[in-house]
Amino acid sequence: MKAVEKLKEFLAIIAVFLKRLGHGIEQVFHKIFPRRAAKYFDADRHEVRYILLMALVAFAINLYIEWFARLSTGVFEGFRWSLTHPVVFLYNMLIIFSTMTLALLFKRRRFAWFIISVVWIIIGSVNGAILLSRMTPFTLYDMQNFADGLTIMTTYYSMWQIVLLGIALVLGVIALVMIFIRSEKWKNIKYTKSIAAILLSAAVTAGATVFLIHIGVIGTFFGNLNYAYRDYGMPYCFIMTSANAGISKPRGYSDAMIEGILEEKTKKGKDTALAEKDDSLDHPNIIVLQMESFTVAQDYANIEVDRDPTPVFNKLYKNYTSGTFTVPACGAGTANTEFEVLTGISAKFFGPGEYPYKGKLRKETLESMAYVAKSHGYQTSALHDHRALFYNRNEVYANLGFDTFTSVEYMNNVTFTPTNWCKDTVLTGEIMEIMKSTEERDFMHVISVEGHGAYPTDRVFKKPYTTVTCDDEELKWKYEYYLNECHEMDTFIGDLIKEINKADEPTVMIIYGDHIPALDVKEENYKLDNLYQTRYVIWDNIGLTKKDRDIASYQSGAVLLRDAGLSHEGILFDYQQTTKEDDPSYLKDMEALAYDMLYGKNYAFGGTAPFAPAEMKMGHKDISIEGIRKIGDRYYISGKNFTERSIISLEGKQLSTVYLSPTLLALTESVDPEDINKLEVSQVDKSEEEILTTVGANEEL
Repeated sequence: MKAVEKLKEFLAIIAVFLKRLGHGIEQVFHKIFPRRAAKYFDADRHEVRYILLMALVAFAINLYIEWFARLSTGVFEGFRWSLTHPVVFLYNMLIIFSTMTLALLFKRRRFAWFIISVVWIIIGSVNGAILLSRMTPFTLYDMQNFADGLTIMTTYYSMWQIVLLGIALVLGVIALVMIFIRSEKWKNIKYTKSIAAILLSAAVTAGATVFLIHIGVIGTFFGNLNYAYRDYGMPYCFIMTSANAGISKPRGYSDAMIEGILEEKTKKGKDTALAEKDDSLDHPNIIVLQMESFTVAQDYANIEVDRDPTPVFNKLYKNYTSGTFTVPACGAGTANTEFEVLTGISAKFFGPGEYPYKGKLRKETLESMAYVAKSHGYQTSALHDHRALFYNRNEVYANLGFDTFTSVEYMNNVTFTPTNWCKDTVLTGEIMEIMKSTEERDFMHVISVEGHGAYPTDRVFKKPYTTVTCDDEELKWKYEYYLNECHEMDTFIGDLIKEINKADEPTVMIIYGDHIPALDVKEENYKLDNLYQTRYVIWDNIGLTKKDRDIASYQSGAVLLRDAGLSHEGILFDYQQTTKEDDPSYLKDMEALAYDMLYGKNYAFGGTAPFAPAEMKMGHKDISIEGIRKIGDRYYISGKNFTERSIISLEGKQLSTVYLSPTLLALTESVDPEDINKLEVSQVDKSEEEILTTVGANEEL
């Protein structure tokens, strides 16, 4: 009891001290920043003055937003755009202004106005910063990628830039506190007039939106997100991308509509079930090889190279089925390209900037190339020489039908580029191990990462394979670094093909770039039709006839399955193999089928989605513990297939571990001897310290 009383006395003393300290700080603060008297002057004049001032600030904020968004193309480009597009500029200013008028409802209106202004400044600043390192602007969906973005922040920004950002955030918080303290309450605000001003600004903004859409000054469909932000202004596009999510319900959506599309425009009609067969050996292996930011030097008009960086790919391009590859991403957005390839669904059916991998596919299954292959007895595998958690692939791939997913956490002999991306050469051995270990044929989805930005602005390679000539020195070094990485990726392609042929495995493989690199490529410097095109090749060793054609990434799955002898399997793939692109309702009907499968009532499947999530295994090789022994003061775990991402753990807690070899790990911290048999080995995402999978000692010993 005495201890309790003493504790109460101590806490009381602390409380008095903190109260006095706070009072003292407040007095000092108000001596430096004297309190302002409450405002009792004429409310009408007050409203008019504030509204005019808000309009001026909205003008300034919008000018800043558009200036920063175009900074990568020139210091004065934002000002030039504002002068040459006055209607769009003033319209976006009106959007910002209409949100500011909400501050009129608050007694601390200066503080409320400041908060709204800061939100717009932050949105504009984030957009500008993103556009300095990639070509896809900022949308609300990027917040879904916030954790992923933090893990690669040091790749795009230097440490001093990150420190400055941290300082700016601290100063921002201090500014918020100061402004709140200095914002006295207005005592005689007329709320009826404030509400009228808000409603009037909202009505004018809505009317302007309808009118400008009607006359074609702004649009509602963003076929090209980058172009839309450039032409329509950042505030409008940001709001549109934030409010527009998912696939819109088709007009007249019904069982009869879906049945009609299936009967008229697919070969199998209403028979949409994937018949279970065991005939994979009658078909070749199928490989989807998605190369990060992979392009060829010959497609850039603003540079010259002394040696072709990609001779393997260019030779394949001439000798096998090939063409341009239209993708939904530009400079970033890898996951949407692979989504289109695997499912046959255009990412443009979703909201601008939306990632199905970040939303719908984390919870629901979807028909895919993998499910089609599984129905024929194929082993389905995904491989990526980067983090399993990136774009939630460790969750999504099970819902797309993959039996295994091997990410960098499950790979050994990993080497890295100067900018710390995994080199793609590690994938060759992993692919061949899977191919040789399975009796059935393999469907493999392989995602490369070596070509990823950001690209250094200074010289990196002393003896590069190819050198670049360019008018701009910084751009020269960026391209030289990028194209030499492309050369290593090209070498990986050649080595993989050699190994497949050596193994005498019949194979069909599509090779493509997921998007152009984040090199601020301008349309006039890119020789393909637009910045949303790369190139593809369908290589095979089964004697397919070369049939060149330009395709979109969402059409590639149908093409590849047909080449592998799996025609008219899967609704979207059957539709694309049966219906010609020049059909007037080609995209409309395809979108209706996609809506039915993802958001509708699954009329195409008789009312129930037929796909169960795959029992996906992380890593294609079994990690096992064979023994635990003590040598000196340390414990060692022996086993199989450990990697540098293997960590000894105890009941979910990660312990200090030294990786010695694929068969040996060392524990470098003390553990209670009674807990030794409880030790486990976990594969860990080192960026987020999250455990992916765990093998326990008791399971093995």
